[in-house]
Amino acid sequence: MELSTSPVRLPALEQPWQRQVRADPDFLFDIHHAVGGPFHVVHPEQFAANLRAFQNVLAAHRVPGRVYFGKKANKAGCWLDVAADLAGSVDVASTPELVHALAHGVRGADIGVTGAAKSPELLRLAARHDCVVAVDALDELERLAAIAARSGRVRILLRRLPPGAPHSRFGLADGELERAIQRCGELPEIELIGFSFHLDGYQARPRAELAHDLLRWCAAAKAQGHPISALSLGGGFACSYLGADDWSAFLARDHAELFHAGRRFERFYPYAQAPTGAAMLEAVLTTEFDGRPLAAHVRAAGVELFLEPGRALLIDAGFTVFPVLGFKRNADYGITTVQGLSMSVSEQWKGSEFLPDPILVPRRIDAGASPIAACVGGSSCMEYDMLTWRKVVFTQRPEFGDLLLYPNTAGYQMDKNESEFHQLPLPPKVVVDVNGGRPSWRLDR
Repeated sequence: MELSTSPVRLPALEQPWQRQVRADPDFLFDIHHAVGGPFHVVHPEQFAANLRAFQNVLAAHRVPGRVYFGKKANKAGCWLDVAADLAGSVDVASTPELVHALAHGVRGADIGVTGAAKSPELLRLAARHDCVVAVDALDELERLAAIAARSGRVRILLRRLPPGAPHSRFGLADGELERAIQRCGELPEIELIGFSFHLDGYQARPRAELAHDLLRWCAAAKAQGHPISALSLGGGFACSYLGADDWSAFLARDHAELFHAGRRFERFYPYAQAPTGAAMLEAVLTTEFDGRPLAAHVRAAGVELFLEPGRALLIDAGFTVFPVLGFKRNADYGITTVQGLSMSVSEQWKGSEFLPDPILVPRRIDAGASPIAACVGGSSCMEYDMLTWRKVVFTQRPEFGDLLLYPNTAGYQMDKNESEFHQLPLPPKVVVDVNGGRPSWRLDR
């Protein structure tokens, strides 16, 4: 086939541990032999490095703070062990998430409870374990106060509705925020320790501006006698999956012919951006107001900065492997079918596409093979069960018994929308250790 008409290649950015694991394909085939189907590979040491990077930025700017792992981004238990051992914290939004965190050694005082209207069970458990609860509405404040009267005093943050997102269903508008502050002073079971927010998008300056504005609210609430000690910036720390040049080349050539059946997408995650992760936190803290960086204003206010990254703690910390079931031609490109469902690559179920190139791990390398383009379908009976609509160029024709590796799927891709459709079991998570010699593995708890 003529590859000049095929899409630009989008090789994923990879860390050394990922390349080391891929360099021994027998290792991946051994795991497949043991689990018998698709599986997720997770690497807690990379999560630990990402967590330390955020903590180091806070320390460098002498800003006291806590890094809460946004647990919804991945259900594996191994991340919780790391958070517990490295003075990290965990952000949860359901009773099972809270129980899971406690079971892995995360203390209740190191757990934040966020989300929209929370169940009575979740609020009661949070109160009993001294979790910090982000209150999202006035009626939730009253329900929590009633629960706290029986379960114990509760530390709370009041979540502010971002002024630039008036239609968001999360947070308290300014008038409601004022009433909530007043009401907290009337509720002996409630201890107002600060404020929180969450912004969509991945820009540093809007977060710095809203944080700076909320410092005024902190000062006003402290003047009213509240023990203000914290301000949460929420999550949304940017990540990059692709090189900037590759991403720009794709955007310049993006059109229907690059995708199976001419499929079009309205938007993609910004797969190459800057600054990312801890560097984005650096950019937030160094944004200046009145000639001083935000970090100086935070120190002067005497508050602790809470962060709630999810994807940014999981970047480079895992990948997903699907066994290849078959391949067939479709006009000028092929269709590869894998054992597994597109629900295990969640971007597809948000009306978009996970764009980093999947990597073929062949059972046998064909030294004389020519590159071939193919899309990737799941093993269900649904036309729309496509893991990759884009025509991807593989080094050789995928064959039954090969493996197809999707890089960098730990953040929101692995299990956000997984389903046991067709009564297929969910892919297990395999924890990989690459410290010294050949990698070793175990199933996640």
